[in-house]
Amino acid sequence: MSETPDPTEDVRRLYEDAEKRTADAMEELVKKDAFGELLGRATENILAVTRIGNDAADLVVRNLRLAGRRDITSLARQLARTEDKLEQVLQEVERLQEQLAESDASTSNGTTRRRTTKSSSSK
Repeated sequence: MSETPDPTEDVRRLYEDAEKRTADAMEELVKKDAFGELLGRATENILAVTRIGNDAADLVVRNLRLAGRRDITSLARQLARTEDKLEQVLQEVERLQEQLAESDASTSNGTTRRRTTKSSSSK
């Protein structure tokens, strides 16, 4: 009885041989400087296309008169400045309230403060 090769064994051997040749070819390709240059150019092109897409989307939003990313960041900056100014005003009001409380305390310790009111006929 002669041994006949098993078809599944032949397929496995052919697959492994093709995989090894493909791996060797890919390693040779990646070793070359041209591959690095090609990869760099492809990355630049992808970034440029992405930037163009973002600019086009911003233009569409602006033409639709919707608030875009630039508008929202501008409003956020303005809001932050307004909050800072409001905080300064609040601190000044608190300082003035403390001064008023101190002056009221000093006048109530022995001296009476006389208030003058304008009569309605002196207008």
